[in-house]
Amino acid sequence: MKLRDAAKVLRSKNAGPLTVTLDLMFEDKARYDLAVQSPALTPAALAKAYNIPTEDVRVIPVPLALAIKVVLPRPIVAGTPGDKDVYGAQQHRPLTEIEL
Repeated sequence: MKLRDAAKVLRSKNAGPLTVTLDLMFEDKARYDLAVQSPALTPAALAKAYNIPTEDVRVIPVPLALAIKVVLPRPIVAGTPGDKDVYGAQQHRPLTEIEL
């Protein structure tokens, strides 16, 4: 199952000038459990998808909310010349095709 089909909400947002967060929210525990246990959502796998060092990726499961929060560094400081997504709203795109 692709992440885009499993998640009720899949979004990204600015979390300050140096980081972006990805929010993955699920409608039921079964889909949440599938995602949280998936090797495709480990820091190493996400680092590869975003072409960043593994140690820069934080994956934070939030079981009570049936959600996973991922924290990534921004490639450049938000709002500086060359920043193509100051709001961080388009950074979840690589996740849509991930197979859980």
